[in-house]
Amino acid sequence: MTFKNDKLYLLDFILNPKILHSEVQDYVFETSEGPVDITKLILSRSSFEGISSKELAQQINGRNKAKTKLPLWYQTRDIYYPPTINLEQTSSEVTAKYKSELVSGDFLIDITGGLGIDDYYFSKKVSRVIHCELNAELSEIANHNFQVLGATNIQTETGDGLVTLENLTKVDWIYIDPSRRHDSKGKVFFLEDCLPDVPTHLDFLLSKSDHILIKTSPLLDINAGIKSLRFVKEIHVVAVQNEVKELLWVIEKDHTNDIAIKTINLTKDGRQEFSFLYEEEKTSIPTISAPKKYLYEPNAAIMKSGGFLSISKSFKIEKLHNHSHLYTSDTWIEFPGRSFEILQIIPYQKKNIKKANITKANITTRNFPETVSGIRKKFKIKDGGDTYLFFTTNSDNEKIVIVCNKPSY
Repeated sequence: MTFKNDKLYLLDFILNPKILHSEVQDYVFETSEGPVDITKLILSRSSFEGISSKELAQQINGRNKAKTKLPLWYQTRDIYYPPTINLEQTSSEVTAKYKSELVSGDFLIDITGGLGIDDYYFSKKVSRVIHCELNAELSEIANHNFQVLGATNIQTETGDGLVTLENLTKVDWIYIDPSRRHDSKGKVFFLEDCLPDVPTHLDFLLSKSDHILIKTSPLLDINAGIKSLRFVKEIHVVAVQNEVKELLWVIEKDHTNDIAIKTINLTKDGRQEFSFLYEEEKTSIPTISAPKKYLYEPNAAIMKSGGFLSISKSFKIEKLHNHSHLYTSDTWIEFPGRSFEILQIIPYQKKNIKKANITKANITTRNFPETVSGIRKKFKIKDGGDTYLFFTTNSDNEKIVIVCNKPSY
């Protein structure tokens, strides 16, 4: 197919501007609306002159993946999509919007720009944004998409963000999303294992700005991060639909007061938020109780934050055991997590569980030596239904099963 009378976006030599012709955009939009067999698409012959099947597949697959993660990008024509790995590593729109609430002022520099989703939303809160990216192709894609989306106050720089920052005098905010080095091993990692190595460069960074916002994976250990970053003012634990997506570290120059831990669970119905002070959590004493009328399980953001004693104190509810992280009360409360009405408490013995005659239930284990799959197999309990079983340990260190349902009020 040849092209006629098309608007040609001004892209440099790295990207293929023919991707943006109207016939190609029509094809990308139409094909990415439904299920896509990317392998088949790559192996088939391209219908468009000057565009390979692989290039088409990248755009179609990219738009398909953006549907829920980046709805604004998905809805907008002429967006240029990067390779899949870059889409997987980028922030979602919902978390980018949240991050934008944490910054203000006239000037922000992002020294690890990536696809630039965060910067697009920063640009709505800050007058000037500089997006720095080492990968020339990704830098060009981000720059193009900023123009398509009308974010004209973002300046893109290809190269090392630390070098760009060195040539500036002072900025209001520095934003960093460090990436793990390929040679770092294991699931638990430290900021020193990332690029850029923020702890090593921290004094330099604070010479350029009094405020730094760092995004890290939830795998980063909070205590280790506090030790490495020295001047942490706030830590935001951000979950989406009860799945923790990122930790956000707010660094303020010379901050030595207590650290505020803020947990946010972004749901379709709004936000669940809970905050506490790091030192207060460390010095709090747990209140332990046998199960009462209601049972509460904190959401994933609170579980990651470690605020197990603070939430007990704040909501005036008791823990079942110091290590169970399940809570109970006699009166119903609105709680940032799952809430249940307790129907029955069964000692964990095979004969007792068999006698209860529960054949279908939702199962959770907390401070319990067996796995959910093992329990299902042992007691022949299918998944689902309106019954909820919590296999846990009580204050007397006895294994118990708490049978619950979700109250209608």
